[in-house]
Amino acid sequence: MTVSHPRKKSGRAPSARPDPETFVRDNTHLRPVPSLPAVRLHTAHEATGLWRLADGDDPPPPYWAFPWAGGLALAHHMAAHPEAVRGRRVLDLGSGSGLVAIAAMRAGAASVVAAEIDPYAVAACRLNAVANDVTITVLAADILDGDPPAVDIVVVGDLFYDESLAERVTVFLDRCLAANLDVLIGDPRRAYLPYGRIRLVADYAVPDVGDVEGAISGRAGTFTLDPPGDEDAT
Repeated sequence: MTVSHPRKKSGRAPSARPDPETFVRDNTHLRPVPSLPAVRLHTAHEATGLWRLADGDDPPPPYWAFPWAGGLALAHHMAAHPEAVRGRRVLDLGSGSGLVAIAAMRAGAASVVAAEIDPYAVAACRLNAVANDVTITVLAADILDGDPPAVDIVVVGDLFYDESLAERVTVFLDRCLAANLDVLIGDPRRAYLPYGRIRLVADYAVPDVGDVEGAISGRAGTFTLDPPGDEDAT
């Protein structure tokens, strides 16, 4: 899920925003995820100069065009332990490329809602679902200030890189726990994880954004989240 951020002063009038689905098709390659070759994603490549989006006055940087470590950990976990989502209704919070949502459907989830606020990520989720022959419901909305939708489990990959976002995500997840929903987090141990309340389920060697393609420089974990007040987690 992309968060709002200060806009850069470019000294030029903002250009018209391109159609998101056309932009994704024109500026990415559909290719297998290096550590999960059964899944294919529309992924950035150097030839397109995709990061030029970051220089504009309107669109956010294309985080959706790269697999992130936490999402990869969740996807690996679902492939290894499909019982975590099999037959269950899943919310993929801040879906980005849709990798985790796709992995959940491939693992046998009854349904998946992919929540995302960036219109380019929304387009990528839809295109990637089609490319992987799965059906997901893409919810183009910021749902963090409301009640969770009708699901059984919430999966959260890579949303703890920014302090203010992490605070909002944690408050939302507390409402999910209060509604008796399970929560599964994927993250390479970034700064703003609620460390006092998470429990490690599994650990995976995965690449992260910025790694040389195919290289694996670290690990990411999958974690459950304890309710507020349970401060003895490890």
